[in-house]
Amino acid sequence: MDFAVMTPAETGKTSDPQWIGEYARHAEACGFESIVVVEHAVVVSRYASTYPYDVSGKMGLADTCPIPDPLDLLAYLAGQTTTLGLATGVLVLPNHHPVPLAKRAATVDRLSNGRLRLCIGVGWMREEIEACGTDFETRGRRVDESIQVMRALWEDTSDEGVTFDGMFFRFANALSYPKPVQSGGVPIHIGGHSKAAARRAGRFGDGLQPLGIVGDELRSAVALMREEAERAGRDPSALGLSLGHLVAKINRERAESLAALGADRVVLAPSGTADLAEAKDELSACAERLGLTAPALR
Repeated sequence: MDFAVMTPAETGKTSDPQWIGEYARHAEACGFESIVVVEHAVVVSRYASTYPYDVSGKMGLADTCPIPDPLDLLAYLAGQTTTLGLATGVLVLPNHHPVPLAKRAATVDRLSNGRLRLCIGVGWMREEIEACGTDFETRGRRVDESIQVMRALWEDTSDEGVTFDGMFFRFANALSYPKPVQSGGVPIHIGGHSKAAARRAGRFGDGLQPLGIVGDELRSAVALMREEAERAGRDPSALGLSLGHLVAKINRERAESLAALGADRVVLAPSGTADLAEAKDELSACAERLGLTAPALR
C-alpha cells in the first residue's frame, strides 16, 4: 500500500516556497509515495453553496487563504524533489478548458519524469465554477467530455492530429506535444462522494478517491465503480482506490483495515500546524509508525 500526504492548505503556507519546499522534501525522505495539493481557482466571499464534507456546510479554509494553482505548485515541487509523486486532490475540472489543461499536465509529467497523478472532481461551489465561465448544472457532462479530450490529446501520435466533436468541445487535426511520460497518459482518478463520481471512475477513470463516505456507502461506491467498468468493457481490477485518514492517527492496524476495503493508497491529512518543525515531526512519527522507508532504501 502507498501512503500519500496532503499539504496543509489551511495554514496558507503552500504559497511559501521555502516552507512548502522543505515540507515536500521531508515527505519524500520519510518514504511517502506522493504529495497531494488542493484547488480553488477563486473563493467567492459569503458563498451560498453547501460544502458537503462538514456538518457546518462551510469548508475549513478561510476565504482569504492563499491557494496556489495546483499544477504550478506541483511543477515547483517537482524541482524540489526527485522521486515523490505529485498529485492533485481535488482539481476542479469544470474550472479548466481541457485542451490547455492537457498540455499543462503533460508538461508537468514530462519534466517530473512521470510523477504526476490527477484526482479530479466536478466541484461543489457554484459561485466558483460560474466565475470560471462554466454552467454549474452541466458540469458533470462537461467533466466526462474533458477527460475524453485530454486522453485523446495525450494518446494521439498521428501526423494529422486528433479530431474531437463533442457537446462542449470541438476541434480538428490538433497535435499536442510533449506527451506525458507515463504510458496511457497521466493517471486520472475521480474524487467525490456521489454515485455519479463512482460511475465516472468506472467509465473513464484510473481509480476512485471517495470523499466523506464510510461503511456500507463506501463499499457500495466501490462496487458501483467496478460494475460500471465492466459495463464499459474495462478491467475493474485495474482501477485504484485511494481512501483517506489522518497523519496523526494512522497506524498499521488502521492501514490494514483500509486495505481490507480494497485501498491501494491512503491519502493522509496533516494536523494543519503552520510550524514547519512540528509539521515535519508529525510526518516523521507517522512514517515510523507505518514502517515507511526512504526511496533509496526501498
